[in-house]
Amino acid sequence: MPLNDAERALVRFDFSGLIPAVVQQHDTGEVLMVGWMDEEALVRTLATGRTWFWSRSRREYWCKGETSGNRQYVKGVSYDCDGDTLLVRVDQVGVACHTGERTCFFRDLDTAVGERP
Repeated sequence: MPLNDAERALVRFDFSGLIPAVVQQHDTGEVLMVGWMDEEALVRTLATGRTWFWSRSRREYWCKGETSGNRQYVKGVSYDCDGDTLLVRVDQVGVACHTGERTCFFRDLDTAVGERP
């Protein structure tokens, strides 16, 4: 699928390494996960309409849901005012978290606040 003008402009985004990509359910605003992208991962994401990330532990690109079937279909991509973080709006099929939870953000920190000596 060829890139449109907006996508070509985004591909020229100034990457100085890996940047965080916050993944959000497009219709509810639910934050699903955070992954790491470089220019290649972003190009793959825009070209395929599926989310691609760089795995820091495996040192390779991976497409979300390729093995699990829990795919993310891209509805839009934005970047922040500093140009160092992406917001990827998706339609999530299945769960987003490798633990089986809908979102990677299922643990609340507020229950531990104030418990420290």
